[in-house]
Amino acid sequence: MDILMDVSSGLFLLVGSFLCLTGGLGILRFPDFYTRMHAVGVSDTLATAMILIGLILHNPDFFVDVKLMIILLMALFISPTASHALANAAMHNDLSKQKNDKSNSETTSSNP
Repeated sequence: MDILMDVSSGLFLLVGSFLCLTGGLGILRFPDFYTRMHAVGVSDTLATAMILIGLILHNPDFFVDVKLMIILLMALFISPTASHALANAAMHNDLSKQKNDKSNSETTSSNP
């Protein structure tokens, strides 16, 4: 049973780490603010959940598990709310999508 818990904990930690890396890659590769924010918001929430579940499975102490569960619940509520607030602020300040057109070198964005 102990080997099964270690393997499942390692799998959750590995998947969470992979999602963190893909979220970072999304910041670098996607063209505009909204798609970058979506990639990071979704992958960050799921990666945090996977890593915390992996830590919960790995740790034998009950009180530490309770603390990790509280952190998990807070992260699951706060991360999407923060992403929504950031997108709402960007739309409120008229940040529009940037268009990468080779014939027109201008990009549409908000005034600095």
